[in-house]
Amino acid sequence: TPLHSSTIESALPVNVIAGDDLKLKQASTLGETLKNEVGVHSSFYGSVTSSPIIRGLDGPRVLITQNGLDVGDASRVGADHAVATETSTATQIEVLRGPATLFYGSGAIGGVVNIVDDRVPTSSETLADWLLQYNDVSNEKQASFSVQTGSDQFAFHLDGFWRDAGEYQLPNDFDPHAHEEEEDHEEGEEDHGEEHEEEEQTSHLANSSSKSSGFTIGTSYLFDQGYIGFSYGRLDRDYGIPGHSHDDEHEEEDHDEDEHEEHEEEGHEAGTAAEMEQDRLQILSEINFTDSFIKQLFTRFAYTDYQHQEIEDGAVGTVFSNKSYELKADIYHQEVSGWQGAWTLHLKKSDFKAVGDEAFAPPSTTESLAIAWLEEKHFGDLLLQNGARLEHVKIDADDMAIGFEEHGHVGEEHDHENEEVSFAQQKFNPFSTSLGLVWDYRTGYNLGLSLAVSQRAPSAAELFSFGPHIGAGTFEVGAMLELEQEGDEIHVELSSQDIEVETSYSVDLTWRKFEGDFGFVVSAFYNQVKDYIYQQDTGLVFEDGLPVLIYKQDDVDMYGLETEFVYQISSPLKVKIFGDYIKASLSDNSSLPRIPPMRIGTSLNYQGNKFDSEISVNHYFEQD
Repeated sequence: TPLHSSTIESALPVNVIAGDDLKLKQASTLGETLKNEVGVHSSFYGSVTSSPIIRGLDGPRVLITQNGLDVGDASRVGADHAVATETSTATQIEVLRGPATLFYGSGAIGGVVNIVDDRVPTSSETLADWLLQYNDVSNEKQASFSVQTGSDQFAFHLDGFWRDAGEYQLPNDFDPHAHEEEEDHEEGEEDHGEEHEEEEQTSHLANSSSKSSGFTIGTSYLFDQGYIGFSYGRLDRDYGIPGHSHDDEHEEEDHDEDEHEEHEEEGHEAGTAAEMEQDRLQILSEINFTDSFIKQLFTRFAYTDYQHQEIEDGAVGTVFSNKSYELKADIYHQEVSGWQGAWTLHLKKSDFKAVGDEAFAPPSTTESLAIAWLEEKHFGDLLLQNGARLEHVKIDADDMAIGFEEHGHVGEEHDHENEEVSFAQQKFNPFSTSLGLVWDYRTGYNLGLSLAVSQRAPSAAELFSFGPHIGAGTFEVGAMLELEQEGDEIHVELSSQDIEVETSYSVDLTWRKFEGDFGFVVSAFYNQVKDYIYQQDTGLVFEDGLPVLIYKQDDVDMYGLETEFVYQISSPLKVKIFGDYIKASLSDNSSLPRIPPMRIGTSLNYQGNKFDSEISVNHYFEQD
């Protein structure tokens, strides 16, 4: 961030994972890597495409960045889309819990995950590292390496990784038909459940394998006042999307066993899968000035060309692509009366397309221009941080055809033609401001308080979607549309209601102890969001059993508690206990869907001179 805060100087709670700690926690996806961090959970597609959920928020509210710039993929559009970044070659991962819109834009209203790497090297020191990893639950094999070297004026970087994972092994006593067995037992069909129990033992989660690989090359020119450099990276990932294989459904009683074996051999062809590729170019520079009011200029530019094909039963149904450009410049000024700060100029353009018979959103272009100003100053033991950010967002979408040919629970076909609608250009002006206080009220202790008003412009998918999202198993309808049912007929038309920006009023209080053998971080937060955009189940079912979900706006109250306690038992031995809890309600006091459960966890760590080891246990409470 422009303020360069440390974890204990930040008014908002921050997680930082680096070094050996990151290597040990590194997993096949970003969500799996971070899922044991306090306040961070993993989305609901398991280890195949999981992405981080921060304090119950994900998707377009949690920004995933690489060196401070958007990764430029399609993971914010659907939880079944993998995040296009790699953690095995990263040097550090930073998680900002709570609104970080001042630093990163309105897409960070719920938090930020920033992957830091040395792909654009800032030093010519010769360094190398490598990692081999094996995971027995999915027979996952992984190898990665990173090399950096150079001369006085030039630095070079090369990294690469390869990963191959099979289908995820389920517990021996796991039975996906348990709920159906209960119904069958009530009807007196005890034998039916026993047959399923025998069939499902030592089974695997169908359609959960994945393969991925990638590499990055980078170089920099180093000079006395700073550096300028670029990097090029390539990422390929093929993965199944669980929940769509026929193995997960009841087959007909006369289903042949040979067909079942053939079905397993076909792998992804039997269900829904994705083939992803991404090319990314980054240019970073830092220039330091002397004898001038401007102290430093830090610029970042990224061009990303992303594509993934969504494949159902061996045939390409939809091709998602996203070409994005992003430029960010942080201009630091010299200290003035104790105040230190920076201005940020931020330009961003995304050209997103979903093309194919099952495309659920029209091609769209999103452009944003923003300016931000952040300042901080120490007043004795009190650190004051404040800032403001103003954005201008424009979203254009192509015309699209809307209408149902087969709908409702009746499944009757209708002969009416789909209508073609034109969407007017949508313009939003999100404004965000915050005030942060950090008080070192006693040696080794401090209190952090953050008060923020943050606004977010809706995403193109939230506005214009209309169609089956096969990977997510839903039929999605955007907020710009509305449905009306008359008997068996369902009419779709443009909504007469204006779409408002989301406005979040948040309070964060953090208490830290960071010296001595015993330390802790305790955070409590309250977040009231006006005009929150979420998917509401309409109760309608599209063909193939897809539930129809429509984006609606409502007011939401969220609050929660996060705790982390660490005790140094002896010089090499340390124990940690953590827990988090989130509650989120809509205006009618009903629960907001898909909020992570309460959990507690503990770990015991041994850190010797030449050897370290850790064992950890987590418990997730029941969640309905």
